[in-house]
Amino acid sequence: MALAETQLYAKVANKHRSKSTSALLEPLLAKGFPAHIAQKALVATGQKTTEDAAKWLHSHCNDPSLDDPIPQEYALYLCPTGHLLSRLQDFWKESKRQCGKNRAHEVFPHITLCDFFTCEDQKVELLYDTLKRVGDNFSQCFPPSISLTLHASPSYLGFFIDDSHASVLKDLALAFSSEASALADCHVKPSLKQFHLTLAHKFYPHHQKTLEQLAKCINPGEPCQWVAALYSRDMRFVHYQRLRALFQYKPQNIDELMINAGDFIYVDPTHQCDVSEGWVIGTSHRTGCRGFLPENYTEKAHESDTWVKHREYVFVTASRSSPKTERESNVKLNGEAQNSSISRSATNVLSLQLPRNAALRRGVLVMRHGERVDQVFGKSWLQQCLTADGKYYRADLNFPSALPKRKDSMKHFENDPPLSCCGIFQSRLIGEALLEQEVMVSYVYSSPALRCVQTAQHVLQGLKLNQKVKIRVEPGLFEWTKWEASKVIPNFMTVAELAEASYNIDTNYRGTFPLSSLVPSESYEDYVSRSSAVIKQIITACPTKGEGVILIVGHGSSLASFTRPLVGLPNRDSSAFAQMVRKIPSLGMCFCEEMKEENKWQMVNPPVKTLTHGANAAFNWRNTIVED
Repeated sequence: MALAETQLYAKVANKHRSKSTSALLEPLLAKGFPAHIAQKALVATGQKTTEDAAKWLHSHCNDPSLDDPIPQEYALYLCPTGHLLSRLQDFWKESKRQCGKNRAHEVFPHITLCDFFTCEDQKVELLYDTLKRVGDNFSQCFPPSISLTLHASPSYLGFFIDDSHASVLKDLALAFSSEASALADCHVKPSLKQFHLTLAHKFYPHHQKTLEQLAKCINPGEPCQWVAALYSRDMRFVHYQRLRALFQYKPQNIDELMINAGDFIYVDPTHQCDVSEGWVIGTSHRTGCRGFLPENYTEKAHESDTWVKHREYVFVTASRSSPKTERESNVKLNGEAQNSSISRSATNVLSLQLPRNAALRRGVLVMRHGERVDQVFGKSWLQQCLTADGKYYRADLNFPSALPKRKDSMKHFENDPPLSCCGIFQSRLIGEALLEQEVMVSYVYSSPALRCVQTAQHVLQGLKLNQKVKIRVEPGLFEWTKWEASKVIPNFMTVAELAEASYNIDTNYRGTFPLSSLVPSESYEDYVSRSSAVIKQIITACPTKGEGVILIVGHGSSLASFTRPLVGLPNRDSSAFAQMVRKIPSLGMCFCEEMKEENKWQMVNPPVKTLTHGANAAFNWRNTIVED
């Protein structure tokens, strides 16, 4: 783009294209909305159109906080656009795929000019005027290109802005903060520390090398136009987690939350302790209403997904009219020049896909059991299924058609419940999906819990391996015993009883941890130590010559306690661990793959998708259809 065209574009882009606040406010007042609520709606939608604000008001008609005079928080960021932004987004995507999510993924690429501050709703337009004036004043002295130097440490990776250009950004931030504080009567604090553009933050130290390699593929000399943008967020939910709804959910009870696909939900992690398994309580970003919702209808969202962009100022940079060539550009790592001629093919380097024969490598698939019967019918499920003379009968189609025979009392099933019929179906469906993906399961290990043995059995049936691969019952795979409601180790069916009940059990296998070694209410440290020892023993016991998958069927806690030590990740603290386990659905799974040439394991996507379905409540035709 020619320089004259670029300047014209910036001039047009920096004009106030929206109506003034008063022009937007009047139509809302004419519709009968109180001034403070109408003003709140305008601010929540970035003060763009009356239609947006009216739509927000309609969505928030049942919002209990609608009358609360709580201001928004605002921040001023300098954001890259164009080719440089594309390269940074490639890095964001690939670093997340290879190393998992870190703090930098929560927000888009940016340089902080002024961190978050509060401003009253009726004075926000003064911030817009300030941004326009300050931008105009600095448009001539803004650097034609910003020099970026790559800096790395064990917990941070990003570009530092060189001193000569950082001084201009500092003056820009000071000018905005000074004028905004005076005009809008708010306290705006400029960023005066080392200006930087973060690439990765708070990552595991063993990921540093991989992240640096990916970062070196970014050419900071790529054509870029910098934009100063004003964003806002709801200050009430700063420390909340954000979820994105994958599906619509219609409430079945008065305390449940209506959500549409794409909705964002604010969830306070400290308020989830007493919530039923598989559910969360949260507040809808779209409606402001609060209630319970099924967690498997959602996925994690980024912090900035709920932010609102208000205004921006586009700075003209010479790099758009005369970009550097690949040979001229270079990336610096802590002052050391690095050849970046490969930046144009950064996407190819960033992909670093797994070898074609990755499917032939040895893998470990850790899976939670299917839906257990007490998960649906409660702890008293057995009482619902026993006749007066103590015989089992099927009180609902989701109860198993029969219970396996055991020598001791049937009451032991209360602490060692079987799968529901839906749980059996789930397990077989997962097995069929694994078969369709040609996953070769060579070994199967199961917790001694009946629900886990049954899950393993029906997964093998779906794989058509139930006559070829036997199940090794390993007591050490049982969940954290502190979570047992009975405070004692359940009286599991013996290996002989399981085999006699037609489960395909390896009767010759002797567990790494004998059943007698399980201690009631064990400490968290003892549990993670046991889990780490068991997974190492299992890996050692399975021959390394042949390829194939080791299937481990355990509990919700198994997914983290067996995979994290395998890939070298540290243990979470017990409270974070408990919160994580609550989010794992029936048949949730993790997959680790051996990288033999590097003598390590890495976590990759499971070979099949997880199974998501809705609740199906009990139905009484007489009460619902006949009686009034």
